[in-house]
This record gives sequence, C-alpha cells and structure tokens, in this order.
Amino acid sequence: MENAALKPAELLHKTPLHALHVSLGGKMVPFAGYDMPVQYGDMGVLKEHLHTRSHAGLFDVSHMGQAVLTAKDGDPARILEKLVPGDIAGLSAGQMRYTVLLNDKGGIVDDLMVTRWDERTLLLVVNAACKDKDFAYIRAKIGAETHLEYLGDRALLALQGPKAERALSALIPDAARLFFMTSFKTVYKGQPLYISRSGYTGEDGYEISLPAAFAESFTRELLANDDVKLIGLGARDSLRLEAGLCLYGHDLDEDTTPVEANLKWTIAKRRREEANFAGAEVILKQLADGTARLRVALKPEGKAPVREGAEIHAGGKKIGMVTSGGFGPTADAPVAMGYVDAAYAKNGTAVDAMVRGTPRPCTVAAAPFVKHNYKKD
Repeated sequence: MENAALKPAELLHKTPLHALHVSLGGKMVPFAGYDMPVQYGDMGVLKEHLHTRSHAGLFDVSHMGQAVLTAKDGDPARILEKLVPGDIAGLSAGQMRYTVLLNDKGGIVDDLMVTRWDERTLLLVVNAACKDKDFAYIRAKIGAETHLEYLGDRALLALQGPKAERALSALIPDAARLFFMTSFKTVYKGQPLYISRSGYTGEDGYEISLPAAFAESFTRELLANDDVKLIGLGARDSLRLEAGLCLYGHDLDEDTTPVEANLKWTIAKRRREEANFAGAEVILKQLADGTARLRVALKPEGKAPVREGAEIHAGGKKIGMVTSGGFGPTADAPVAMGYVDAAYAKNGTAVDAMVRGTPRPCTVAAAPFVKHNYKKD
C-alpha cells in the first residue's frame, strides 16, 4: 500500500520518529516525500526481515495518511461506497476492511484501509505518496455529503511478527483480545491510541495510531522488549512481496482495475448487485467477460532476483511486465509479481523474464509465497 517519490533532501518531510531513527543507526533515504529508514546498521535488510518473521518488527509508518470521514447527515459508509467496491456499510463498530479507491474508468486511485469507529465515523488510512491526491479526490467527489478531517498530528506504528501480541499486550492487555481486521480505541498513560490487528507483512500484528508527541516515548517502551527491533523499508518491501501484497504505484495504478489486479475479492456481492460505485460498468463487464491481462505471482529459477521492469516473454513474444521483484529471505528464493496476457495466467505456466536481454525461466505460481499468520476468529 505504498509508493516512493524522490525530493531534494531539504524538502523531505520527517516523521515524529526521525531523530530516533538517526540516533539508532537508521540509513535514511527519500521515500514518498519523507526521509525514511531503509535499514539499520546493526542488522541490515536480511536480518530485519527474518527477525520480523521469527520475533517482532516495529515499523514507522507515520508517513501514511490518516483521516476521519463523517457524514453531514447519517452514515458516511454508504457515501464512501460511491468510490469503493467494498462492503463498508456492513462493517460493525471496530471492524475494518481493505478496499480500493476507484476512478470513473474503474482504475485504482489508491488502495486503503477503512475502519468503522461507530455508525457515524470511519477512519481511512491511505498511502503516503497518494494522500494529498486521495483526500482531494474524496472531497471533490463526495465532499458535499461528508466531512474529511486529516489527522496530521498523529503518528502510526506497525508491530508485526509472532511475538507482537506478547509485546504489545505487556503494555496494553486488551490488545490480545483483537482478531485480524478488528480494532479498538484505548487510553494509555493519558494518550488516545487507536489499535488495529492488521499489517503489511503477512504476519500477525498491529497498527497503532497515536499522538505524534507521544510516538518516541511509546516506541522506546516497545523497544525495551528484547523481541522487538526497529525495521526499515527494505525489509518491509521483501516481507510484503513474500506475502503476495501489492505496492501502489508498482502493482496497482489508475489504469489498472481490481479485476486485472486479481483483487476480485474486494468487490463485495452486494456491491456487484447494486452496481453503484465508480467504474462499475467497466468492472462488472470484466467480471463477466474476463480481461486481457491479469496480475500473477512468479517464481524465477535459481537464486538471482528478477526486478521490476523486466519484460515477460512466452513463445518468443512479450506477454507482460514484472511490477515487483526481489529475493524472499523466508522463501529462500527469488519472488516476483507482474502482469501477463490472460492466456498465460494459469498457475504452472512457464514464462521467461528478460534480464539484461537474457531469458530467465519463471513459473506462474500461487501467492502468497509464505503462509499468512493472521490471528483470525
């Protein structure tokens, strides 16, 4: 759910944890207009990745866009459904849903998380590089019926891994009662926290929204637990790729529909029947008739990774493009995803990724590359 955008260093934004990252050896790089840690000197990407899979990784995701959506009259969920294909109105208090923001052609403006706080309030979390565009789009399309409040004074942390529950519940015992895609509000040391059981790694874990001024103090409390280590963007990317999760601006964009992206599950049955969301005509036709291309997972042969931008060939012709690729430390193999002509999208299909002009054998595979470990009810 993220995308990078480069700016000169002096123009980069800083999260509330920036000074802490620097003091703890974070290697800072431009990302989505922010100065962000790609890795930490004492571990590096490989060890950070494996630590998250075996213990608990703590990610600073304060660059993401958090906003509260309310309706000027009634429930904002039905109004937001004009722009997303998910069943938002059906969420109970504390439930959350992954969905996609659509344009009138069915293209994906962004992917986002929507949480219902109560019958009159939704929390939206969108990608950092898209937040200004997203919020302007929402206001332009449904602003006459809703009020959108950007929560610029809050930080966001992601605690991911099999030891995440034990680490967070040692501070906030009620965190242990949550299941995947549920959330609650609480007060800790006088500070309002919004805690959800969710994340972007395929592991069990949490995302914690908290006041920016309290972020460093709370982070240090979590880091006092030996199981918890700060993790940078490098491992975050390899973790999400192993988990088969899309990265906006790479695997998703405004010219790609959720059907093409193999995200048909985001289009709820009720919404298909109502056909009243942006781009519904295009998307419902694709559901009925199929599409010319589809997103697939790829397993390259050997150990060298296949990178984004590599052409995918079959039978001597170009049939697609790699959109994400790298080495999966847990899978102990290169992993990738991309788009291919629909005729080549079946699992087990042999294709070639062109690496510096040389065909690299790959197999269309089932995703995720590692088992999801979410705590479900």
